[in-house]
Amino acid sequence: MHNLLDETHRASCLRENLTSSSYGEGLETDRTTSQVPRQSLTRQLKYDGFRSLAVIHNGRTQFISRNGHPFSSFGNLSKALTSPYAGKTVLDGEIVCLDKQGKPQFNDLLFHRGEPCFFAFVLLMSDGKDLRTEKLTDRKQELRRLLSRVPASRVRYVDHVEQHGTALFQHVCKLDLEGIVAKHSFSPYTTELERTTWFKIKNRNYSQMEGREKLFERERHQEPAPGWHGCDLACAEMEQEYAR
Repeated sequence: MHNLLDETHRASCLRENLTSSSYGEGLETDRTTSQVPRQSLTRQLKYDGFRSLAVIHNGRTQFISRNGHPFSSFGNLSKALTSPYAGKTVLDGEIVCLDKQGKPQFNDLLFHRGEPCFFAFVLLMSDGKDLRTEKLTDRKQELRRLLSRVPASRVRYVDHVEQHGTALFQHVCKLDLEGIVAKHSFSPYTTELERTTWFKIKNRNYSQMEGREKLFERERHQEPAPGWHGCDLACAEMEQEYAR
């Protein structure tokens, strides 16, 4: 199966005249990146699927939506995601269906026409240890270490690049993908809108977005931050133990 990030990264490196993350005109972002040093940003593909937490505890995995509701239709995928640890483990990621070229197909996911995979962005809790105050690069390193011990058939690590953001975005648009996400490398995991360090750069010509905007408009406005807020629910038990 194709690795889209590898392909986009190779294309970006061919553009010798581009500076690190020099976003061009007309790019749509959820929030401005003007106050974030560009050399401190990571960039990753924006996967078109269902945003989800994967909460693993006592040998059982549950997927939680961004509104805090359990997903009930991904039982087989839940069985494919395990943890070698006894304590609670929480991953932030996206449930996605891929076609034969390795490209996300949202309607296949929505109408249960394909086999879903879980693309993990970051690790929020590992074996009962809350990692949300750790910097992004450390949390991703821990995630990679965890997934190296987990069967990879339907669980994928979301890799990133640290340079050539414009070239990456241009190639993503050429491939007709949804966009990219830029994240501050050294930031903790926050659920507050005013402090968010995630920036979505969307492909305005993305073909699969047609007719979908109104469907999810209400849910998007209910989300406190462009990143994620359901982790407060998943990590609440651990926070209570720390407060004792």
